[in-house]
Amino acid sequence: MIDQPEAEAVEQYLLSLQTRLCDALAQADGGGVFGDDRWTRADGGGGCSRVLEEGALFEKAGVNFSHVHGAALPASASADRPELAGRGFSAMGVSLVLHPRNPYVPTTHLNVRFFSAEKPGTEPLWWFGGGFDLTPYYGFEEDARHWHRNARAACADFGDALYPELKSACDRYFYLKHRAEARGIGGLFFDDFNRFGFARSFAFMQSVAEHFLPGYLPIVARRREHPWGERERAFQMMRRGRYVEFNLVHDRGTLFGLQSGGRTESILMSMPPSVSWRYNWQPEPGSPEARLMEVFLVPRDWLAGSQAGDDRCLDK
Repeated sequence: MIDQPEAEAVEQYLLSLQTRLCDALAQADGGGVFGDDRWTRADGGGGCSRVLEEGALFEKAGVNFSHVHGAALPASASADRPELAGRGFSAMGVSLVLHPRNPYVPTTHLNVRFFSAEKPGTEPLWWFGGGFDLTPYYGFEEDARHWHRNARAACADFGDALYPELKSACDRYFYLKHRAEARGIGGLFFDDFNRFGFARSFAFMQSVAEHFLPGYLPIVARRREHPWGERERAFQMMRRGRYVEFNLVHDRGTLFGLQSGGRTESILMSMPPSVSWRYNWQPEPGSPEARLMEVFLVPRDWLAGSQAGDDRCLDK
């Protein structure tokens, strides 16, 4: 039996995923409601952007589904792959970004996607991509270890070497080169992923998606009632500025969306609702803000000494 890509099965899974994520996050918020903004793309395809704003927990939360197609891939997707030249494309995915109000609750991102590029007379080229990462404003080792144990669990059924590979890829990707600074504590990142054949590669993408909430919601439960004030809020605003810089300067998904004629409002859904930039700001030595920069925003092995069997005992 030939292991051929099944785009319809991927689309149905992604639509279900968007619904389930929104339901779970609205429940966690405890008061906010996701809007439902459906849109079409003039050059082919469309999607649904679902955004919750000014909730009890989330200042802004967005969960997008899109499925777009066209006659040629944009430069951001084909620059390093000349074999894609002249091929039509189809791209679908779910992308989530959460910006909590409390600075002790981390910002987070999840994306899972499927690309295919076709040309008459040739076999289709296809691949999956995605991952998740965590961007804390105040660091807690308990949270970082939980996040990475959960990321390892997402990879556990696909070989012991996969988590360290994709963890390292995440550390490299979510890095602000112009500041020589990590965006957060990482997680998983994969792209051009088809090494297992379609069915098993699709199963891996689903495993990543299904492990997002078990990784994030226990951290929310621990930190959402932590008291905070003007100092913590000011630091959160400044660190959110780094998030904006990364998305507009380095993020491939943002570049792909804009260059492919996607819906700008949906592409920039990831932007935080409020942000600040402070000239040449430096943290006070020994402060919690300095500890974030010196301890948590330096790539490290958060699971050193932790055995793979620990993945069966994730915090719930």
